Amino acid sequence: MLKLMMTALTCGLLTFGVGAAWSAEPSQQELRSLDEQVQEVKSDVLAISAELATLEERLLFPSTTQVAIFISLADKQAFRLDAVRISIDDELATHHIYSFKELDALQSGGVQRVYTGNLRSGEHRLEVSVIGKLAGGEDYHQTEQFTFTKDVEPRLLGIALAGPDAGSTAIELNDW
Repeated sequence: MLKLMMTALTCGLLTFGVGAAWSAEPSQQELRSLDEQVQEVKSDVLAISAELATLEERLLFPSTTQVAIFISLADKQAFRLDAVRISIDDELATHHIYSFKELDALQSGGVQRVYTGNLRSGEHRLEVSVIGKLAGGEDYHQTEQFTFTKDVEPRLLGIALAGPDAGSTAIELNDW
C-alpha cells in the first residue's frame, strides 16, 4: 500500500511538473529572439519595397524619355511660396501646394522633385506659375514661359524661384 501511495504521489508530482512546464511563459531569451526575427523580416520587407519602387520607376519612366523637374528657392527671397503650377506643351504637368514643413525645407536650401514624366525627343514649352504672399501680405503671382529641348538622354530641369525683388529672373530655368 505504501508503494501504491508513493507511486500515486510521484505520478501526481510529475503531472503537476509537466503541466506547470507547459503553462509557463516563454523566457526572455525566446521573446528577444522572436523580436529580432520580426525586425529582420521588417528590414527585408523595406528593402524589397525600395527595390520595387526603383524597378517601377525604371519601367514607367525609361531613361530615353524621362524628364524630371526640381524646384528650389533662391537665397533670401522676399515672398512666401504657396503653390507652383507647371504645364508642359499647354498640358498641366503638376500642381503643388506647399505645407509649412515643405516650405521650411526649401528655405533651408532643399530641393523638391515636383515632376517626373515621359516626353518625346524634340522642342517643348514649359510654363511655370508661382503663387505666394509678399512680406507685406499682398498676393504675389508670377508666370514665366521657357522652351527646352529633350534629347535621347534623361533631362533634369531645375526651377529656381527668387521672388519679385529678383527682377526679370524671378523664375529661372536651369539644366541639372
